[in-house]
Amino acid sequence: MLERNFLPPAEQLELIKHGTVDFISEGDFTKKLKKSFEKKKPLKIKLGADPSRPDIHIGHTVVINKLKTLQDLGHHVQFLIGDFTALIGDPSGKNTTRPILTREEIESNARSYASQIFKILDPEKTEIVYNSSWLLKLTSIDFIKLSAKYTVAQMLERDDFTKRYKANIPISLHELMYPLCQGYDSVALETDLELGGTDQKFNLLVGRDLQSSYGQEPQCILTMPILEGLDGVNKMSKSLDNYIGVNDSPTDMFGKTMRVSDELMFRYYELLTSMTPNDLKQLKADVGAGKKHPRDVKVELARTLVARFHSAAAGTAAVEEFNRIFSDKGMPDVIKEFKTIPQSIGLAALMTLCGLSTSNGEATRLITGGGVQIDQQKVSDIKMKLELKAGDSLVIKAGKKKFLKIVVS
Repeated sequence: MLERNFLPPAEQLELIKHGTVDFISEGDFTKKLKKSFEKKKPLKIKLGADPSRPDIHIGHTVVINKLKTLQDLGHHVQFLIGDFTALIGDPSGKNTTRPILTREEIESNARSYASQIFKILDPEKTEIVYNSSWLLKLTSIDFIKLSAKYTVAQMLERDDFTKRYKANIPISLHELMYPLCQGYDSVALETDLELGGTDQKFNLLVGRDLQSSYGQEPQCILTMPILEGLDGVNKMSKSLDNYIGVNDSPTDMFGKTMRVSDELMFRYYELLTSMTPNDLKQLKADVGAGKKHPRDVKVELARTLVARFHSAAAGTAAVEEFNRIFSDKGMPDVIKEFKTIPQSIGLAALMTLCGLSTSNGEATRLITGGGVQIDQQKVSDIKMKLELKAGDSLVIKAGKKKFLKIVVS
């Protein structure tokens, strides 16, 4: 039972819907909310994560933030760690399966996950569950019965399975078991609402179907947007090295955030902060009208993220350190601009193109010698490629005194 009263269902629904992509179905969930409100009984809310890697990045926190909203509304939050399903390996959508981890790796990653989510969720109000608790107890006969509840045709509706099947790329039978096992988690927990990213929609729907097959009231599902990584192209991923880790140091977190493009920073504000849609609209207008400098707005975003995942004091200290470095390195108040078109280009080639070096060879020597920085971050990769998109801007420093702002339009 709850220790405090619920907000009225209509008010809860507005908070829950904000920023979501899929809501299946709003009508069903409204009924659940009304019943919960009348009986003063919290709904069971689930978010699952496979401990395939030890660290959570801020892309993961988009959906965890929504889980926190539901927790603050008084509902019972269950953070599920898929220690059993990690042994299977979830089809990643990249036409391959994730590597199957050892039990030791899974247990280590699971412990890391459990500690990191409490940077957002209230540990006193969060139940950590492991799906090995019930999936390991299923017999071979139980798994056959579970498999009988879904057809191959239904499984091939999953987008990545469809593409691989049409391309004659092998699909192992164990991969088909992953959505079934994840779906069975909802049966075991009698989940009312399951959250996930848009890339998890199929698996969440399997859980809804299986609950009906087992005679339960089907869960509703809610998906959240996928956050783009620092490159602004691919979704945030450790394997693509375009991420900001929840456990990154304040300095690293701040510095990485400052690498986000001017255009993408508004997306980060939308998905990672509590800024209202109206306030975000006004912020964009102020930047567009020149009332606020994009760099200052980005500094505030970086400070906000550091404060959230570390402390307010750490956020303030990171800003002061950034300003100190900015000042000490003699960054001029006015920097010349070089306008270019959207393109994929090597850093050395870009430096030659914009006149920061006389040749690719000179640019390479500058990079190797540690004399090149992008937005205050030293660059050492001579093969570094930049994905320049319309609206992007970055400041390149070459040597001690050459500064140039690259503007993509």
